[in-house]
Amino acid sequence: MQTSPVNWPNSLWAAVTPQGPELPELVGTETADVVVVGGGFTGLSTALHLREAGVDVAIVEAAEPGWGASGRNNGQVIPTLSRPDPEDIVARHGAVGERFVGLLRDSASTLFDVARRYKIEAEQEQAGWVQPVHSPGRIKIAERRVRQWSKFGAPVELLSRDQARDMLGSDAWHGGFWNRTGGHINPLALARGLARAVLGLGARIYARSPAMSFERRNDRWVVKTAKGEISGRALVMATNAYSGEFSKSLVPDIAHEVMPVLSWQMATQPLSDNVRKTIIPARKAMSDTHGELYFARYDARNRLVTGGAVIVPGNKAERLKARVAERLQRLWPQIGEVSFDYVWNGYVGMTTDYMPRFHKLGPNAYGWTGCNGRAVALTMALGGELAKAVRGVPEGELALPFTEPVTIPAHGLLRKVAVLKLLLYRYRDAREVA
Repeated sequence: MQTSPVNWPNSLWAAVTPQGPELPELVGTETADVVVVGGGFTGLSTALHLREAGVDVAIVEAAEPGWGASGRNNGQVIPTLSRPDPEDIVARHGAVGERFVGLLRDSASTLFDVARRYKIEAEQEQAGWVQPVHSPGRIKIAERRVRQWSKFGAPVELLSRDQARDMLGSDAWHGGFWNRTGGHINPLALARGLARAVLGLGARIYARSPAMSFERRNDRWVVKTAKGEISGRALVMATNAYSGEFSKSLVPDIAHEVMPVLSWQMATQPLSDNVRKTIIPARKAMSDTHGELYFARYDARNRLVTGGAVIVPGNKAERLKARVAERLQRLWPQIGEVSFDYVWNGYVGMTTDYMPRFHKLGPNAYGWTGCNGRAVALTMALGGELAKAVRGVPEGELALPFTEPVTIPAHGLLRKVAVLKLLLYRYRDAREVA
């Protein structure tokens, strides 16, 4: 068995999570009924659903399961998109949009149900997700989202300013809403647990084997890596924000319709029990209405896991520590001195309209991208839909609004300056707009 090293980020999750299963590289020629490229949440969930249906499936992963965005994120399980609301989605996509809204509505419960069913220990807490509003005018956002998600059967509730204060332990917000099905997890533990579950059902996972290209040959999809190739009747491209990181020629149209934006995550030292009970006392996940997002949740060791953004290059981690420490002290003065044990980053795949993109790549071949900071719950639910697609379920029954790839003009240049959009977010955050 090959043991090429994989460099993991210096994250909280990498530090506390038991090692994943030992996996081979793809060497030589292999076959499967379905080939999945990418061993993150999408790929693992797709493989899990396929094996539950008795379908032969193999995953080709560039590094190790959870190495990319699936193991680097904040671990908040949020059953919504970041910007588009249900009525926006339905207006754009019609009946399939309604099915997609239903998928989103149930996506958090889907994740927690899978973790329970396979006894995955991922520090999961289905304590709910809260979106407080950071200015009085933005209560209109909460009212709109509660109205629309209630219409589609989501267990959401509008929060007054007093309720938000009691729920979060801070006077910083002016109300908001919460969804009872949300929560948080250790994302790397979930990824590694899913990998074990997938292997236990008889799937194969080839690690440290970046897919360099794929082609249609003799009515089969052939995926090539540096040391081998694997062919399948069907193909799922599950690479999201990392679609262009290992091979520029793998799926250039998909890679160029999403902007990989660096997202910074941070974990404090464990808070004392007395302080912890006054800050988000019921341990809900929280992310607010700032464009430059304020977000926080606890891990199993009572670390507050949060994050931030920085524009100017140079010593970013240390500058973030100072900036986010000041923010936490402003939101929760009772926290006292703040120090961070872990600071790490990874890519978030952003689209121009904050909508994910779903594509048919050819006969029995599918791909998607554009999590827009809402990947954890969404990707787990998408795995079930992608599994249905490659099994031949009619498109009219899928919750996948397919479109043609539309690349972002001057993608390479914009990628270099994308961080400057943070200036626009800060400007808007300071204004009284809804």
